[in-house]
Amino acid sequence: MPRDRERVVIIGAGHNGLVAAFYLAKAGYAPLVLERAEIAGGSAVTDEIHPGFRCPALFDLPGPLLPQIEKDLQLQKEHLFFTPDVQVAALHPDGKVLRIYTDPNRTATDLQSFSAQDARKFPQFHSTLQSLGRVIAPLLSITPPDIDRLDFHDFTNLGKLGLRFKHLDKKDAYSLFRWGPMPVADLVSEWFESELLRAAIAAPGLFGMSAGPRSAGTVVGLLMQAALGTSLPVKGGIGVLTGVLTKAAVAAGAQIRTASGVAGIRIEDRRATGVVLENGEEIPAGAVISNADPRHTFLKLIGPAELDPQFVMKVKAYRARGTVAKVNLALSGLPSCAHLATQIQIGPDTDYLERAFDAAKYGEFSANPFLRITIPSMMDSSLAPKGAHVMSIFVQYAPYHLKSGSWYSRREELGDAVVKTLSAYAPEIGSLIVQRRILTPLDIERRFGMTGGHIFHGEQAFDQLFTFRPLLGWSKYQTPVKGLYLCGSGTHPGGGITGAPGLNASREILKDLG
Repeated sequence: MPRDRERVVIIGAGHNGLVAAFYLAKAGYAPLVLERAEIAGGSAVTDEIHPGFRCPALFDLPGPLLPQIEKDLQLQKEHLFFTPDVQVAALHPDGKVLRIYTDPNRTATDLQSFSAQDARKFPQFHSTLQSLGRVIAPLLSITPPDIDRLDFHDFTNLGKLGLRFKHLDKKDAYSLFRWGPMPVADLVSEWFESELLRAAIAAPGLFGMSAGPRSAGTVVGLLMQAALGTSLPVKGGIGVLTGVLTKAAVAAGAQIRTASGVAGIRIEDRRATGVVLENGEEIPAGAVISNADPRHTFLKLIGPAELDPQFVMKVKAYRARGTVAKVNLALSGLPSCAHLATQIQIGPDTDYLERAFDAAKYGEFSANPFLRITIPSMMDSSLAPKGAHVMSIFVQYAPYHLKSGSWYSRREELGDAVVKTLSAYAPEIGSLIVQRRILTPLDIERRFGMTGGHIFHGEQAFDQLFTFRPLLGWSKYQTPVKGLYLCGSGTHPGGGITGAPGLNASREILKDLG
């Protein structure tokens, strides 16, 4: 049993908490991970939504995990992932389907029936995006610099990035500077004429964001996706992945306690000295690492009285109001809109996406939402009874605060809007539904502890990324409270199931622990 001053406590057994626990344990510590839920995994778990039907509770695809994490945890031995040829199947109400393949040339061939011009230009666009992604990729696994206190590691990292940028050809270098601040609608309209293709490319840049395609800076989401690489479905559901992370952390020496919600962080003389559980139990610690979002950590687990008022004001200004809901369906059969693809997208043009966002701006959920769908059971039949299926649907846009009514009274209305939207592409969908489970932004907040129901722990806009995430001056996973650290998606490089915040945070924490 470690002495109190040596004990490391991690709040939350989500994927980033598990990754941080693994690396701290490998370094010789025995971190204690405390999880409120009955199982580890956080927002990346698989639920039984009806007897025999298992569906991702919230996240359905990994980000993907950083290559270093896959290597260090030897995940290749687990054979966890499917590799579909089709990344996206974009649906149109007239029955057309546009497929974006892993192979850009195959996509170009498919595009011939939509636009000869788009077919010609797509491989060039893909090549440029991948080039920019390779330049950005190293940013994901470094600690952002503190502008006021640059150290040797900061200069080294920035120098390496500068060299990578220098090796870009002039056209791609120009594209990187120009694309970043652009609305994604402007970018795709410059390149392509087919609206279905424009929307299919634009939508990933909007996922999880309180922004529409005409909002400035939404190309950043595309660039981040290019830097991360291709998401691949997990055999057995996303919960299998976090199950493997859990086993790896425990094997390395971490201890995980479920059904152990943390009510507060104990502070003495501006230093974290332990945590208090919801049942009143106190656990002393020399270091506390929060996998919760920044607002939850500072405003609920600590409280403003323990923090500088100026810092509290900045935390309160940190934007974390979700606009995403989740609908999971148990289906008695395969709907006609189903395609063997990593994702199925319903959002046929950029105007459609913008109108869906317009509703959220004024406190309403969209009657015709943008839907990002996966059908995990098409690739893994063990997730549903024979001949049956599960459908995982992310719904945009659905604001955390409704102008009229509440999510308690309007939850089913949202579900009806989703089914009605689906029925334009699969008229029989209503008759196939055995059970549906709806998670509004309020439900996401309450079940997973995400402030405002924001699935990324805060907006991933320019002013809340890299050295500004979560706050300028506090991007190195440390906090104003000595011995307290952050490792969740509210830190660099942000949300999604990548494990990058957990990896980066563990590196900085180990420096402090010596």
